[in-house]
Amino acid sequence: MLIHKDMKMADVIHLNHHLLHVVNRFGIQLGFGEKTVESVCEQHEVSLAFFLEIVNTFHDSSYFPVDNMKEFKAGMLVEYLHRTHQYYMNFKIPEIEKHINDLCLDNSLEEEIKQLLSNFFQQYKFELTTHINKEEQRVYPYVLALENAIETGNNTDELIEKLKIFSIHDYEEDHDDVESKLFDLKNIIIKYIPTPKDSRILNVILHEIFELENDLNNHGHIEDQILVPIVEKMEKELTARIQKNVQE
Repeated sequence: MLIHKDMKMADVIHLNHHLLHVVNRFGIQLGFGEKTVESVCEQHEVSLAFFLEIVNTFHDSSYFPVDNMKEFKAGMLVEYLHRTHQYYMNFKIPEIEKHINDLCLDNSLEEEIKQLLSNFFQQYKFELTTHINKEEQRVYPYVLALENAIETGNNTDELIEKLKIFSIHDYEEDHDDVESKLFDLKNIIIKYIPTPKDSRILNVILHEIFELENDLNNHGHIEDQILVPIVEKMEKELTARIQKNVQE
């Protein structure tokens, strides 16, 4: 069952509570009352079409309308991806880290085991942070500059020089597979961590990691299959325009 514009927003959360954090990324918080998805999006000045594609992508793993999503502006995608990064770094990672720290306070576990888990998570956190910073500082500003140049017809010298040495294809090839590290972290917990005094904490940590992994997979699909092709198209258009101006 796909989510549609006439559904009540409250019913969307009842249908799939995992969508709550996705809805929040659009600046939409709880307290929708009886309002429909369409009216809530209108109230928060959110593109209804974009909202529906994103939440349905998360809601149904078989739903990924590549052609539809390629019609959205790059800036809209970048804004959503940026808010997703904020969710990871400000909420999800600190949440998992707190649970791991709590587990490491358990005196029944050997120090070697606790150190292994803590060190592995810190290494993952560092790699994810590095990956996100690269996108925020290099890739996203480049994408927004391209879109602005296409829309306004103004090509800065800086952007022209950037086009000569960098393309979104380079970013795609260098797109770190941060998701695979989570699989290793899950394996450590599932296979090698002895049962602590409070066995529930391991289940909580695993649940949070599985949620993050699923979110990262969706995030990566949007970047690789939607954003990258959109930017490649803009690069070709701008390069052709620059070459035409040089010839004239």
